[in-house]
Amino acid sequence: MTKKAEGKSERTLKDYGYHLRWFIERYPDVTFNDETGLKRRAIEYMAQDAKPAYYNNKLTYLRTFFNWCLAEEVLVENPLRNFKKRKADERIVQMDHDTIKKLLAQPDQTTYPGLRDYALLLLQLDTGIRPNEALTLFPGDLNLPAYEVRVRAENAKTRIARTLPISPVTAKAIEKLLHVRPDDWGDKAPVFCSCEGIKMTPTGWYRRVSAYGEKMGVAIYPYQLRHTFALEFLRNGGNSFALQKTMGHSDMNMTKRYVALADKDMKQQHELASPVAKLVQERKRITKL
Repeated sequence: MTKKAEGKSERTLKDYGYHLRWFIERYPDVTFNDETGLKRRAIEYMAQDAKPAYYNNKLTYLRTFFNWCLAEEVLVENPLRNFKKRKADERIVQMDHDTIKKLLAQPDQTTYPGLRDYALLLLQLDTGIRPNEALTLFPGDLNLPAYEVRVRAENAKTRIARTLPISPVTAKAIEKLLHVRPDDWGDKAPVFCSCEGIKMTPTGWYRRVSAYGEKMGVAIYPYQLRHTFALEFLRNGGNSFALQKTMGHSDMNMTKRYVALADKDMKQQHELASPVAKLVQERKRITKL
């Protein structure tokens, strides 16, 4: 209840519940009266083999819970106080233009699911919006005549609202999707919902995008659309501060990773395409006699 009162997202609250429940169910003999035993179990739990990202999630949620226990005077010491996060190698994977075109051709736009998927693919490619943020959009969050989409604070990962500009092509696709919705859905059903008007889950969207990729013979997942937007935005002249605001990054750390990749990419393209490199041979060094 404390984290809910602090305004944490539904996803974050579920993650807290998942990790705490998993720890307690794995070690039913743990009691807070035996802090030595609790520390031993906590260390054993963290010692299990896991990828850095999952390890860091376990550490974050469990250590936060123990800190709360400290504040409530249930514990006198956090058993995970000295544990450090592991460096996670978060890969930034983009799609080339041919792959994007093939992906956009996959949804069958003669059906409602196909129209929905096509519009959602365009929105992610056009704005870099996170999948969960996109799936929580309602018709009231759209201003299609102004080519804008509003991500509300309660649905944003950083809990900060932001307005995303969209292209006319994306606005037209979303407008077409809204046009075929049953009248009784009104504004109560999310923009990108199931055929029954029920909110789609990030996992469900992941599976649909992955299925399109399988038909194409490539591995594709929703976050690739976000990565692709970020890199294309920078390559086409967008600045890093505008990208940070659009992507909803809390600071410039993640944004800088996209900038570094875009700069590296532009350098490689320059080496391949520069007319000077192709047409002008390097002069031989002139030495004195």
